[in-house]
Amino acid sequence: MKQADEDAAPEPDLEPIRLEITDILDLHTFAPRETGDAVKTYLEEARTKGYTTVRIIHGKGIGVQREIVHSILSRTEFVASYQDAPAEAGSWGATVVWFKPQ
Repeated sequence: MKQADEDAAPEPDLEPIRLEITDILDLHTFAPRETGDAVKTYLEEARTKGYTTVRIIHGKGIGVQREIVHSILSRTEFVASYQDAPAEAGSWGATVVWFKPQ
């Protein structure tokens, strides 16, 4: 009997995705397993670029991505506050984040 990992296709060597950092991050372009790392890296880079407010689009779905994003935001010391986006900017399918002054 074969072991499960012998049947699995090998993972291709993936190169890092390079994205321009703007005031909006759309998580639809990332695999769910990449959400945490993508959000953490994005927050650091956006703050470094001087943004004071950003919007993270996580989608509405069943709320899993939203929970992951909010969990990261609550543990990020330079995040002053965050809330669901206004209706015209995604409602509860996006989160607006304010950074503490640098």
